[in-house]
Amino acid sequence: MHSLPLFHRISGRAVVVVGEGPAADAKRRLVERAGGRVVGEDDPEARLGFLVLNAPEAIAERLRGRGLLVNVADRPELCDFTLPSVLERGPMLVAVSSGGASAGLTKALRLRFETLLPESLGRLAEALGAARARIKQRWPDPDERRRVLDAAVGKGGALDVLAEHDEHALGRWLDGAESPAAQTHEFALTSDDPDELTLRQARLLGTADVVRHDPRIAEAILVRARADAERRKLDDPRPDYGVVVILKRA
Repeated sequence: MHSLPLFHRISGRAVVVVGEGPAADAKRRLVERAGGRVVGEDDPEARLGFLVLNAPEAIAERLRGRGLLVNVADRPELCDFTLPSVLERGPMLVAVSSGGASAGLTKALRLRFETLLPESLGRLAEALGAARARIKQRWPDPDERRRVLDAAVGKGGALDVLAEHDEHALGRWLDGAESPAAQTHEFALTSDDPDELTLRQARLLGTADVVRHDPRIAEAILVRARADAERRKLDDPRPDYGVVVILKRA
């Protein structure tokens, strides 16, 4: 990854914006939309700064010297962080970034996602947040709880994220949901290129609790699994649980 994706909470906090014109105004609106306070470059409380200037080098260096993280419009080499293109559905934020390579490309992807994600997604997220205690009580084991939720929000699930849901969908699911059965899936791979994974293989890797693998499997393949998935060598004798993917070299 070229960057570590983070969502920075700035509500009530000072954020420097320096510049004039439509691009600078857009940065001010974005800061205010996230709850931040737009301030000048001399504000001592600021920790983030946006510069929209023809010659930003001196101000960027000065702000950085005071400990601020700086974003410089159209100058990715001067940026401590970059701004993704953001799609909002209530509390759900989907961010797409090219690391400053092409704002047009990230915008195009965001607009495509706009057509895919239903308006009810935000309502579903809020309902899941409100029901967190009930869900934990129903499935106290965190691994089982994650598997149940994965099954519910996945393709064709009772709470499929790409389907429209009414306000009673979560309640109906909680009343009837059952824990999914343990699953084991085995793949024999002939290539170290992750682009040659089938859609099914990529999907199962992304949902696996445990990935058992031949030592010859490339890291480029293994990173397609969830970051918190447990990795094991094939000769590891520990018991498996949940969704298990076994990767071998053909």
